[in-house]
Amino acid sequence: MGANASRDLDLSDSESETESQETTRQESDSEETYCTPSSQPSDRKRDDPKTPSSIDEVEARLKALKLKYNNSNNSSNPNLKNAVKLYLHVGGHTAKSKWVVSEKLVSYSFVKAALNDDEEDDEYDDGGRSDSNSCWLLKIGSKVRARVDENLQLKAFKEQRRADFVANGVWAIRFFSGEEWDRFTKMYQDCLFENTYGYEANDANKLKVYGKDFIGWANPEAADDSMWEDAEMKTPPSKTRIRRGNDLTEEFEEAAANGGAIQSLALGALDNSFLVSDSGIQVVRNYSHGIQGKGMYVNFEDGKLSGRQGANATPRKALLMRAETNMLLMSPMNDAKPHSKGLHQLDIETGRIVSEWKFEKDGADISMRDITNDNKGAQMDPSGSTFLGLDDNRLCRWDMRDRRGMVQDIVNENTPVLNWTQGHQFSRGTNFQCFATTGDGSIVVGSLDGKIRLYSISSMRQAKTAFPGLGSPITHVDVTFDGKWILGTTDTYLVLICSLFTDKDGKTKTGFSGRMGHRISAPRLLKLNPVDSHMAGASKFRNAQFSWVTEEGKQERHLVATVGKFSVIWNFQQVKDGSHECYQNQVGLKSCYCYKVVLKDDSIVDSRFMHDKFAVSDSPEAPLVVATPMRVSSFSISSRRLQL
Repeated sequence: MGANASRDLDLSDSESETESQETTRQESDSEETYCTPSSQPSDRKRDDPKTPSSIDEVEARLKALKLKYNNSNNSSNPNLKNAVKLYLHVGGHTAKSKWVVSEKLVSYSFVKAALNDDEEDDEYDDGGRSDSNSCWLLKIGSKVRARVDENLQLKAFKEQRRADFVANGVWAIRFFSGEEWDRFTKMYQDCLFENTYGYEANDANKLKVYGKDFIGWANPEAADDSMWEDAEMKTPPSKTRIRRGNDLTEEFEEAAANGGAIQSLALGALDNSFLVSDSGIQVVRNYSHGIQGKGMYVNFEDGKLSGRQGANATPRKALLMRAETNMLLMSPMNDAKPHSKGLHQLDIETGRIVSEWKFEKDGADISMRDITNDNKGAQMDPSGSTFLGLDDNRLCRWDMRDRRGMVQDIVNENTPVLNWTQGHQFSRGTNFQCFATTGDGSIVVGSLDGKIRLYSISSMRQAKTAFPGLGSPITHVDVTFDGKWILGTTDTYLVLICSLFTDKDGKTKTGFSGRMGHRISAPRLLKLNPVDSHMAGASKFRNAQFSWVTEEGKQERHLVATVGKFSVIWNFQQVKDGSHECYQNQVGLKSCYCYKVVLKDDSIVDSRFMHDKFAVSDSPEAPLVVATPMRVSSFSISSRRLQL
């Protein structure tokens, strides 16, 4: 299925009354950016009837003539505390989608209570104290009662005095003055902070949560964004000719072989890529417009990997090595835990499992949660024999050679042991979840508490930089080849971090090579708009990553993430641009809602860009590969780059 741009519909009243703020700009389908258009006026022409056709219209005309209502009762300036107009979005993504008025005049409040408790404590108070047994709820009349957290996906529009959110449907509220909008957003941010961290939202507690070096994360309006601006200036402009037309075109679609459900993608930078399913591995050929079946298929025994390590499940992790002639396959011990006590080594050229490796340290078996290559391009190294491992409290490097420097005899009846050559086992709960490497082998690690740590190539014992969490676990992490940008995945949003800083000598460095000090830029969030978030249902963001670059001086161009049946693509250049309209008049951390969506009929397993070498002359980007359990599709991005 094709790609769609994110968009926001106008709040079009069903009444005939006119509000100047509701008549804004026309949404244009000819935009050349992954841009969520600003609120735009309806292009439907309405001819006023000569005779009033409804009671509402009669009342509207009487209001205009001031015959029935005096100023104190005028609904545009209601005499009601926290008064708003409530709208409901109907029609989903169909052509008939629209906003309808749910309540012409209703009151909102922030109340302290248990979510399923009908008893409510006092309403929002700047001096209120946190209570661990209750949380802040947003209540709007009798129709909305929801916990204040990221699941609301609240998106505020200052110019329209409007806020959209998700709570068993997609809602919007419109305020009757700018001051009321300001007051609501301030209360919302305070309640969100307290619900997230368990502390009242004041300067002392924000300092406690973020630390003095990251206070700009708590107060983004005052944060130093100069590094974002400097990095933007240093990015070379594209010389690609702009061509009008569809920016995403589906080139190939391949069915999963042997009826096996695809579990993961292992994209190669050389001739082949690989689809890992529950019955085997399908080898496909790399082309400049995507991947296509080559015909070769490696079957697992009885649909599973046989093994002596207790890992009899379908492999969930596939890692290419040795110029992509070998693949390491790691399977979880059981469905409840992703950890594994070993892995299988597949010789791709022969199609045989040639070894089962065991994780061991100081003579004791240990487990690993994840593995990855030593650096961004390590899988293309024909002599590579080392890789990185991660567990909840371990970060290490494994070596498939013995301590005498010779490659082990891997074809024998005894399970060979991987050598722990470098790393650290942390005594306190770091709760590592995921990791990735830069072009030079520096390591970024995401944690359950939301922290993101940066380790240099020389030491895994102590992080050079530790970014504070924003309240949500990091489930996946990626980093650009040059280490300047870090992308973390949470269930409800993506977080983009700039790791650049200026040291005391005036040199620009990354947080992998030194401590960043106090001039740290605030991160930016990438989110779905409330309508798309509601359409995605209970699905969570997964596996956000940059496009794939392994050459010094080249810059990644796009970001892609998976959520349910959506593959969501952001223009990286646009996300970095602080003047982009998405960031105007926002409250809190800057959030980008400008993206394209590839919608599939089935849940998406993974979405990744092929290696940069497969970008052709009329395209600025390599093809995007999108896999569902039974099919894999390749999309090319045309020269219409969706620039600003």
